[in-house]
Amino acid sequence: MVSDVCCPAWLLDRLRQSGGEIPFSMFMDWALHDPVHGAYGAGHLTVGPDGDFATSPSLGEDFADLLVDQLVDWLGDLGERHPDDRLSVVDVGPGEGTLTAQLIPLLRRKAPALAERLDCVLVECNPGMESRQKQRLGASPAIPCRWTSLEDLRRNPLIGVVVAHELLDALPVERLVLRAGTLHRQMVRLRVEGASAQIHLAEGSFEGELRAQFQEDCARSGMVIPPAGAEDGWTTEWHASVSPWMRDAAAAVRQGVLLVVDYAYEADRYYTRHRSDGTLLAYREQVATHDVLRNAGTQDITAHLCVEAVVEAAERNGWMHEGQRRQGEALLALGLAERFTALQSLPAEQLSEALQRRETLLRLVDPACLGDLRWMVFHRQSERREDDPWTRSRLLHDPPALSAGSSDTA
Repeated sequence: MVSDVCCPAWLLDRLRQSGGEIPFSMFMDWALHDPVHGAYGAGHLTVGPDGDFATSPSLGEDFADLLVDQLVDWLGDLGERHPDDRLSVVDVGPGEGTLTAQLIPLLRRKAPALAERLDCVLVECNPGMESRQKQRLGASPAIPCRWTSLEDLRRNPLIGVVVAHELLDALPVERLVLRAGTLHRQMVRLRVEGASAQIHLAEGSFEGELRAQFQEDCARSGMVIPPAGAEDGWTTEWHASVSPWMRDAAAAVRQGVLLVVDYAYEADRYYTRHRSDGTLLAYREQVATHDVLRNAGTQDITAHLCVEAVVEAAERNGWMHEGQRRQGEALLALGLAERFTALQSLPAEQLSEALQRRETLLRLVDPACLGDLRWMVFHRQSERREDDPWTRSRLLHDPPALSAGSSDTA
C-alpha cells in the first residue's frame, strides 16, 4: 500500500522510545491528536473549500439551516419532558466551530423561547482546534458556549442533542492484514540506516485479549472478517474505538438524542473480498491519497465506518437506534427540495448568487460525495415506555422527490 517514507524527527523519538514499532492505531492517534505535532492536536489542518478538506457546514449555511429545524423538534420534545432543566446542543469534534457558529443565530431566530434555555457545549480534545473555535465564536455568543470533555460531562450528565459530525471516522482504527489464512495486526515500523530514518507498514501478532474483543465485535454485529474468497494480503479496518466512545457519550447524557453523521458502509459492502485495501485515506490540500504515512501530523487520516458495528456499539452502551439515512435523503426530508424551488424565483440580478447556492446544495446531496454521508439517529432515556415513542425525527421520513427542474434550473 505505502512504501518507506521519511520519518519526521518528533515521530522518530516516539518510535525509538516504543521499541521501533507501534500498532497502526497508535500511529494514527499520534499523527492526528498529538497536542504539539498532530494534525488536529496542533491545529495544522484547516477545514473548508480552500483548506485541506471541505465538510457540509464549511460550504455555507444551508446545511445548518436545514438541520436546525430537526434540532428544534428534538429540543422542544426534551423541553416538554424536562420543563425545569437547561438544554444543551453538544458539538463533538467541532472542527473550526463552523456548525455551532451557524446554529446559534438560527436557534435564536427560529426558537427564541427555547434558546433562552440553551447552552452550546463543544467537546474538543485538540488544543489547536479549540483555540480556533474560540476565535470563531467570539467572546460573547448569543447562546452561551462552553468547552469540556466527555469525561467531565460524566460527572454532570446533560439533557440535549449531541451531534457527532464527521468525527467517528477519524477515531484511530486497527488495520488487519490477511496473511497465509491468518489475520495479522498492521504495524508502523522504524528503519534507521545511517543518518536516514524511515517508516513503513509491517505486520505483527494479533492474539490475546485484543483478538478476543475483535471476535466478539464480529459476532455481535454480524461482520464476517475476512470474507470468503479474500486473497493473501487482503487488508481492512476494525473500529475498536467506536464502542468506548459510545460508552462515554452515553454516560455524558441523561436524556437526549445522538446524531452521527459520517461516511459508512453496510458490512456486506465494507468487508468484501473485492475491497482488498479497506477504506483508509489521507487528505491534505484537497487531495486524497492512500499514502497515510507521509506527512505525519500535517494531513487528515480517515476510514469509513461499518453501519452495523456502529449501531451495535451504540445499543450495547445504552443508546436506542431510531434509524439511518443517507445525507441526500435526510436533507430532502428536511426541506432541501423547497430550497431549490425558491432559488428559481430569485430575480435576475441575483442569478450569480442563485447559481452558487444551487451548486452548494447539489454538492450536499451528490451521492458520489457528501450525499453519501450516513445520518444515524439514536436516543437515550432514563426511562423508556412502549407507549412513549419518539416521533420527531422528520429526517427519517420518506423525502419528497427532487424534480429535474430543481436541479437543472436556478
